[in-house]
Amino acid sequence: MSKFMSKSIMNTTLNYSPNFYVKKRKVKEIKFIIFHYTGMKKQNQAITRLTDTKSKVSSHYLIKNNGEILTLVPDLYVAWHAGVSSWKKYKSINKYSIGIEISNPGHEYFYKNFSKKQIKSILKLSTYLRKKYKIKSNFILGHSDIAPDRKKDPGEKFPWKYLSKNKIGHWHNLNEKKLFKKRNQIVDKLEKNKFIKNLYKLGYPKNILFNKYKYSKLLTTAFQRRFRQELVNGIIDQECLFISNYLAKNMK
Repeated sequence: MSKFMSKSIMNTTLNYSPNFYVKKRKVKEIKFIIFHYTGMKKQNQAITRLTDTKSKVSSHYLIKNNGEILTLVPDLYVAWHAGVSSWKKYKSINKYSIGIEISNPGHEYFYKNFSKKQIKSILKLSTYLRKKYKIKSNFILGHSDIAPDRKKDPGEKFPWKYLSKNKIGHWHNLNEKKLFKKRNQIVDKLEKNKFIKNLYKLGYPKNILFNKYKYSKLLTTAFQRRFRQELVNGIIDQECLFISNYLAKNMK
């Protein structure tokens, strides 16, 4: 065991990764929890990759299929899970976040529902971290929120609505029947611009390097994976606009 490591307070299994910055950060620097899926065919492949020096990737925790929680990197060290990313004024989210990987093959390998045991552990671990580091609900995010041009995880099967009832991330409390009636209803150019402005207000990153139309579609897809999970098509409609208006007003 490295001299930099310390035993986790939670009941987790230690499976340390060498992939982290050895300089400790301050507790007050931890602002985010970022959820990922592993995106590999087999769970053991993901664990091997996250603990292999050659991969140069890691996370603080990994939640296995059976709900077991592995500690890979202690909280006060910067793990390498977010890559090029931003949210609101924060850039390079690795510096400010705790990364949680959840075992799931992801979109590339037959994306599946997260197990009940996994969801139970997600709630337990994230609640513990939220309280310990006083993390705001709107700073509990998915990888696709902070890097919508690159990432899809944890995806539209991630239980954001359920978790939000326990202050893990945000959701909306809009009437689902009324929302459904707005689905696939077209929006005009001004409404499209309003939708994108709402997303920037929430914290989604701007990207001047991408074609404006292409990036708008990527942003919309990321938003849908998070807040309109039943239909992810990258198309802005009245339902998406209505949800974004509500969140821009209430998600602080």
